[in-house]
Amino acid sequence: MLDLFDAQVTSRQLDLAGRWLRSFGEGYYTIGSAGHEGNAGVAAALRPTDPALLHYRSGAFYCVRAAQAARNAEPDTGREPDADPPGGGDGEPSNAFATPPPSTVGMTGKSGRAEDTTPVDSDPGPAEDTEPTQDDVEPAEEVEAPADDVEPADGAEPAEGAAAPGTAGGGSVGARAVDPGYADAARDVLRGMVASREEPIAGGRHKVFGRADLAVVPTTSTVASHLPRAVGMGLAVERLRRLETRQEPTRPGETPAATWAPDAIVVCSFGDASINHASATAAFNTAGWYDHTGLRIPVLFVCEDNGLGLSLRSPQGWVATALRSKPGVRYFAADGTDLVETYEVAVEAAAWVRRHRRPAVLHLTTVRLMGHAGADAESAYRSAGEIRADLDRDPLVATARRLVEAGLASGAELLDRYDEVGWRIRRLAEGVLDEPKLASPAEVVAPLAPRRPLRVARAVAEAGDRAAGPGAGARVEAFGGKPPELVGPLTLAQSINAALTDGLLDHPQMAVFGEDVAAKGGVYGVTKGLRDRFGVARVFDTLLDETSILGLGLGAGLAGMLPVPEIQYLAYLHNAEDQLRGEAATMRFFSQGALRNPMVVRVAGLAYQEGFGGHFHNENSVAVLRDVPGLVVAVPARPDDAAAMLRTCLASAAVDGSVCVFLEPIGLYHTRDLYTDGDGEWLAGYAEPGAWAGAHVPVGRARVYGVGSAEDVTIITFGNGVRMSLRAASALADEGVGTRVVDLRWLAPLPVADLIREATATGRVLVVDETRRSGGVGEGVLAALVDAGYVGAARRVAAVDSFVPLGPAARQVLVSEEAITQGARTLLAR
Repeated sequence: MLDLFDAQVTSRQLDLAGRWLRSFGEGYYTIGSAGHEGNAGVAAALRPTDPALLHYRSGAFYCVRAAQAARNAEPDTGREPDADPPGGGDGEPSNAFATPPPSTVGMTGKSGRAEDTTPVDSDPGPAEDTEPTQDDVEPAEEVEAPADDVEPADGAEPAEGAAAPGTAGGGSVGARAVDPGYADAARDVLRGMVASREEPIAGGRHKVFGRADLAVVPTTSTVASHLPRAVGMGLAVERLRRLETRQEPTRPGETPAATWAPDAIVVCSFGDASINHASATAAFNTAGWYDHTGLRIPVLFVCEDNGLGLSLRSPQGWVATALRSKPGVRYFAADGTDLVETYEVAVEAAAWVRRHRRPAVLHLTTVRLMGHAGADAESAYRSAGEIRADLDRDPLVATARRLVEAGLASGAELLDRYDEVGWRIRRLAEGVLDEPKLASPAEVVAPLAPRRPLRVARAVAEAGDRAAGPGAGARVEAFGGKPPELVGPLTLAQSINAALTDGLLDHPQMAVFGEDVAAKGGVYGVTKGLRDRFGVARVFDTLLDETSILGLGLGAGLAGMLPVPEIQYLAYLHNAEDQLRGEAATMRFFSQGALRNPMVVRVAGLAYQEGFGGHFHNENSVAVLRDVPGLVVAVPARPDDAAAMLRTCLASAAVDGSVCVFLEPIGLYHTRDLYTDGDGEWLAGYAEPGAWAGAHVPVGRARVYGVGSAEDVTIITFGNGVRMSLRAASALADEGVGTRVVDLRWLAPLPVADLIREATATGRVLVVDETRRSGGVGEGVLAALVDAGYVGAARRVAAVDSFVPLGPAARQVLVSEEAITQGARTLLAR
């Protein structure tokens, strides 16, 4: 218990150090963990290799995890796995807290409380030899266990590396070392507070709890946004455990992904106010939904309930009622200010999740001390009595009282220890003050989205070599004996389907999932046949919730898979865009590239469905995507480009960990003709594997079409605009006007070099933008031209700032061929 008390004290002293640093302008983050230090017991109940996503009051948890990892990294000394580590020695991670060697101090206490809303004896999940209730769900598999239910808490085995229960040993408290791992953890946190470039996870970009070697995944400050990722991680851990390809080595040039033990569980902590957020609701619902269908999600949610969301009180009993009622999620509860009870119930909860591979929630009642953050004067919204009542439940005092009552320490000894740790924390804080800060834009953005185009090109070429060589037989079989290059010209939809098939063949960890993608094969048939070819473990339907779909992708990518989720319509992405902006795009930024969540998000979008469906099926705004730092946004217009660009996105995700949005123009899915009915000129052949290298489309490179002399005007466009602009260019050619039509292909990053070259070639630029005039792609194109010093004439044709109406009225607000032709004529008349 003394080890965990030290973690609690370290966390509290870090909070005080944060206030001290802020007092003279050197600290930039003061949200602390005071009152939540009981989460040290949760960390002790877990394995140090269990992936953890922690909220921002997790200082004690982080200290314990750092010490656990340090112990496991020590050379074998012949000690029992759960014995306390020796103090001092060259193998220690830090000597900042070193004092003479420790004795063993045990933890004993009353049993915790658990309530089960999903009893094991009425398990809704199918057994191994039972057919699932849903046709795209695999049977569940439980980790082998000696009994059908968990042992009582006092008989549960602590996690490897955890602070295990034991008996009091000899030696005085004053002579016992504070675990040196806590010093490393404290230094990490302090470096985050002062935005030091030496901070090990974010490198001064944000103060987060995270370190790849501790299996602690950094999370953003967005309320509850990490919960959907946690569910995705749980699902991925189980799928990878069941797939024979789980141990496949990383290919040359590809960045290794995070790896966890096959029986790992995911832990995800959050505050009580977060349970009201849509992201939390989505995560709990998805975990319960999958559990109901028989799939396993080994996630332990930890709700640390201090009764407040900044100043807003959670209604009495609301959190417990809400958490107990989550279907498919077992409920455990403990007093989070009582370290022993927290530890015992956490051991029980973790053992249950690990054994049954099912989700559970641990509800810890805590207090919040020292306000929400440094600038929060909570006396403005809390009475003195309320604040005093929380102080009476201070978890540090509660742990100290247990130590004294057990005869393991005196009050004076513990106060001396508290002061000693505080003094050492102050010394560490002083030491990080002069560490360098990020000092240039290049330093800040370095880990954001690395681009290694040569490696990506090589990966595409090697995929072609494998498909043409050792994988040729499997490829022919997957395509039913007739590969797509032998079928003839394909539509855009058919080309994407073929490229997905080739991707699934080449990337054993790739999975395609979303609403209606498996059994139906997609609303537009783009994923038709994929489930039959590759099975339900790799192509599966999800519930109808975009937040959860992207959360599954985020977790799967982090776990080592190559997820390809589908968002059925672009308009539906708005329900879940924070999963891309706040979670997916920030992972490399907050981890300096140590962690990554590669993902290729397929989105059917844009307009021109001949008036069908109205604005939700004809969304023409991509502004929310284009300003997400590091996000790749691809928009293929032609079938041959679609296949090549999808291969590029898959390779970029595998090699660089890129997050790509592959935006597919619905209006072009099944288009066959370009100029006249029956000409078939919008179809294109599918490249054979040996030609993939030559047909490679690098990220950020445009495609240029010359019509007529191609000397008079340059039309810059994308998506549906490519076909309309080529038709308009044909009409202009009849008038003697030569046109260059530039298909951007990539909306982020824009192909700026290609734009400048083609604009300069004619000196007249017409930007054809099918998105809205305000916030549309055209604004970025024109800005890029101006920034590069373009001095020629320029004009823009764009959609009206309107939602797309139903039926023929859509033509009144969308770009038309006639508008393009007239825009070019106006430009030429200047």
